[in-house]
This record gives sequence, structure tokens and C-alpha cells, in this order.
Amino acid sequence: VFLDIRQVSGSLCINSVNISFPIIVRACTYNVDYKDIFCFSPVVVSFLLVHRLLMAVLLKLRSAVVCKSVVNCLRTTLYTTRTMSSYVAINEPVLNFAKGSKETSELEKVLKEYENKTVDVPIIIGDEEIRTDNIRKQVAPFDHQRVVATFYYATPEIIQKAIESCLKARREWEGRPLKERCDIFLRAADLISKKYRMKVIATTMIGQAKNVYQAEIDAAAELIDFLRFDAMFAQNTTSYQPLSPEPNVTINTINYRGLEGFWAAICPFNFTAIGGHLAVAPAMMGNVALWKPSDTAILSNYEVYKIYREAGLPAGVINFVPADGPVFGDTCLSSPDFVGLNFTGSVPTFKKLWMQIGQSLDIYKSYPRIIGECGGKNMHFVHPSAHVESVANGTVRSAFEYNGQKCSACSRMYVPQSLWPKVKGKMLEILKEVKMGSPLDRESFATAVIDDKAFARITGYIEHAKSSPNLTIVAGGKYDNSKGYFIEPTVIVSTDPSDRIMQEEIFGPIVSVYVYADDDLNEAVNLAQTSSPYALTGAIYVEDKTARSELVDAFRHNAGNFYINDKCTGSVVGQQPFGGARLSGTNDKAGGPHYMARFINPQATKETFVPLTSWKYPSMEN
Repeated sequence: VFLDIRQVSGSLCINSVNISFPIIVRACTYNVDYKDIFCFSPVVVSFLLVHRLLMAVLLKLRSAVVCKSVVNCLRTTLYTTRTMSSYVAINEPVLNFAKGSKETSELEKVLKEYENKTVDVPIIIGDEEIRTDNIRKQVAPFDHQRVVATFYYATPEIIQKAIESCLKARREWEGRPLKERCDIFLRAADLISKKYRMKVIATTMIGQAKNVYQAEIDAAAELIDFLRFDAMFAQNTTSYQPLSPEPNVTINTINYRGLEGFWAAICPFNFTAIGGHLAVAPAMMGNVALWKPSDTAILSNYEVYKIYREAGLPAGVINFVPADGPVFGDTCLSSPDFVGLNFTGSVPTFKKLWMQIGQSLDIYKSYPRIIGECGGKNMHFVHPSAHVESVANGTVRSAFEYNGQKCSACSRMYVPQSLWPKVKGKMLEILKEVKMGSPLDRESFATAVIDDKAFARITGYIEHAKSSPNLTIVAGGKYDNSKGYFIEPTVIVSTDPSDRIMQEEIFGPIVSVYVYADDDLNEAVNLAQTSSPYALTGAIYVEDKTARSELVDAFRHNAGNFYINDKCTGSVVGQQPFGGARLSGTNDKAGGPHYMARFINPQATKETFVPLTSWKYPSMEN
């Protein structure tokens, strides 16, 4: 039995039966039950008709096996809305990967395929694959003898070729209707949701050492969400048209154009979703871009790029250009056609790029747009009224998920003296149960940090703690790089709130704690406000309603993403748009409605239908 539901030219087609109504169909992607399938239409009769047809088909099927096959078919054939004028995105359901589940079985098969495999990753410019003599290797962080990919650094000449390829593709791409551009990335979202879900998860696990849950919420769910919500926000951003009070006399319109040049998208290692998003967001709005993947996320990023091309992305719109960072930056930023930087990475690198742009303004044809998301020294501030168990669980999750290698990870805590013994005890109890190991082991919560440089930097803080009289390691502190780059989840108590371990971004599995006297609450708040130059994420744990209001007001400018009685990680596209200010970045809020406006170059047009028959002002007329 095959039940095919899809939107075709504005109508719904069910086994060759056409329904002439604009219908939107959506469904969960896995574990679909009939009650989870929703049909929406501006015309009520559309819904009723579809509902009757579905029920008629299902009721005629008497075999449970056949019914199951119908539901399975519905899983794979119900797609994201394609009607841009009424498109509403929904968040991708996160799979559980429970033992013995269908998704677990599928993932294990894909992981097996990569077991003894080294993927060759070329530079891709247009339809051309390019390889150079500068050969690099991506290794598995949990087994650094295992080479998962070989790739090639682009030379300045090759980067220039990629720029020229983008510029050549720009006019035709920008001229396509928004719906057509969005449809390509919505198809990519569907491909990731179904056909390639396990592949992007597996390559993220192997190449970036994410456990299965972290890989699922990143490489699958969040990336899919970015693509779908970007399409919705693109529609919303371009829906505004100015007033035309006298339409018989004049019509006012806004034409939403891309920028005249190319974007440089410089991507991080820690989120496949971000790697797959930074070049796509400008492209969706009619721009072209060079995608520079992180050396330590090459494998997953390459798989995502291939999905975009399969979905219909034209050659040259986004070129995939692995390269040495300074070489890539110098070449792109010295081009007169450079129009924008979309960056996620470290503060020093972002500052350097910004300064280069500022020093090169005289050569540019347009003032470049600059978007940056950097790091943070994110806090959990605990009030004496806080719920202890929630504090402990939230902090362990926030500080040590993906080994603290999230821009949003909790890196410092302020805990009242009255609660610290209980909070400490609960955290130590949890950490005894936390398993550190290979991300391929479903029981592993903690895995390896990304590479040898990260290992050296993070362990330097542990050695600092061991030698400082102001610091005490109360959990963890051990590390080993003999096979992989493993560092235990580490909790360090500081008696000095100005110690560098309380102020500097570590980007690893270390959380520092300052225990304050309960009657010094205001001083502790001031310390939390002023001890860090960042303002990315932060959380307060407080049950007292008056104190809650006071703390919310106190930390108004200390975090771009602020949480109350919840951990400071876990933002979801469309629910908590992400970004911070101060040294944490430009706070453009990826995953939110304002982000897509950064990639447009609006043109306002006034068209007049009544000839101007006099040059005189009305006051000059007789």
C-alpha cells in the first residue's frame, strides 16, 4: 500500500486525486501517529476534505501490517510547507536513540561504514573539485591515530578563483524569486531529516567527538531548524511594503535585493549546524558566499555541503573552500567585492578580521556588513532561595555537555555559603555517575576535546589551579592524551573572584565556583556583573519572587541569552534566538526574526502615474 501526499502546484495530490485548495501539510518526522498529522488551510472545507480522505483510506485497511506501512509511508512523504506566502516553520523533533530503536539500528550501520574509512574532501568551486599539494588530515579526537578525512588548503589564487566563481553566479541567483531560493534549502532540510540524518550525525560523532544525543540535537535537529526557520523569517522580513496613500497617483514598493559582492563565512568546529548555516543565511537572501569550514569539522561540513548541492543549490552560489585561516581572511578581505563577514569563533580572530576590514575600507565598493558570534564566560548565579537539585543538575549539564566546548557553556558559578555544601555534594554525586569515553559508546556523557591545541590550553588551567593557593580542585582534574584528548569534568573553587580562572574563557570541561556569604549578596551580584568582558549567556537560580525581579534587572546587560531557573545552554532555533553583546559578538540573533535582515540591500521605489504639469509650489499658484 502506498499513500503519497505532497503539495503540487498549490494543490494536494493523494494517489492521483487532486484537491484544488492551497493546503499546508506537516507532520513529525519520526514515530508518527495519525493524531500527530495536521492539515491546515485558510479554507475550512480543505481540512475537512483531506481529513475524510485520510480516514477513508485508513478505515478501508483491515490489516495492522498494512496500516503500519501506511504510517511509515506518511513519515517519509509528508514535507515542510512549500507555500511561502503562508509558510510556518516548526521545530524538528529530536530522536531519542533508545536502545533497540529503529534510529539506533540505522545509525550503527552508518557508523560501521565509516569504521575504516578516510574520506577525501576536495575544495569545491562551482562544479570543479580541486586538490593541492598542501594536504591536511582530520583525526578523531577520541582516537588521534584514526584519520577520518584528508583535505586540501586552498592557495590565495584558488580563493580568488572561488570569489570570481561566486560573482559570476550572483546575478542569476539574486534574480530568482525568494520562494525558489528557499525551496532549495527546504528540500535540503527534508534530505537531512530523512535520507541523510544518520550520515550527518555519524560524521559529527566521529570527527568532532559528540555523543549521539549532542550530535542529534546539533547536526540534525538544529541544522534542519535553521534552514526551515530561515525560510520563514526570510518570508516575514520581505513581506513589508510601504504605504501608498493614493495608489491611483503613486505606488511605493521595496525591492529586497542581495548585496553587490560576496560574503565570507568562517565556521567553527563545535556545531555542524553553525557550519551549515553561516553561508546559507546570506545565500537564501540572494547573496553568494565562500564557506570556510573548520579544519576539525571538515568531514561533517563536507557532507552537509553535498546535501545542499543535491537539493538544487546552483554551482558557484556557495563555494566550499578549506584554507589556512589567515590566508583565507587576507585574500577575501583584500577583495574590492567583499561585502560581508559571517563569523563564529574566537574573540582575537574576530578582532583581527574587524581591524583588517576597517583598514581596507578605501578599497571596497560597498561598506561591508560584519556579523560575529564569539565566546563567553557564562555564569550560573545561585540565590539562597534556589532549588539545589536543579542547580546541580543544570550546572553539570551546562558545564560538561560536549566537554564545555559550547560558546554558551557555564564556566563560572556564584553560590551562597548556605547552599554550597548541598550543591557541591549533589554535583559530586552526579559526576561519579558520569562516564567519559568514546562518543561511539552510548553510555558516554563526556568525550574528548577537539584537538591537541585545545588539550594543552585547557590543561594549562588545571595546572594553574594545582599551583595556586586560591584555587581548590574538588572534582576531576585528571587528563590523558595517550589515545585521545581526554580531560575529566573539573570543578574548581576559587577564594579570589578576580582569579583568571573566574574571568577568562576556557572553552573546556572546567567550571569555577566562587562561594559568597549570604549577607554579601549585593557584592556577589556586582562581582558577577563586572568580572567578565563577555555577555553571551547567563542563568539565575532563584525561587524568591522579589529577588527574582531584582536579579533579572541587575543582569539586564550581562547576557544576550538569559535563563531563569534553567541552565545557560540549550537555545533552540525559533524559541531562544542566539547571540550576545560586549566581546561575545554583534548579537544579531541567529535563529530569530531579525537575523535575515542583515543580508538584504533594500531598494525603495516610487512610481508616479500622474504627470507633473508645473514646477511651482501650491503656495505660489494664483
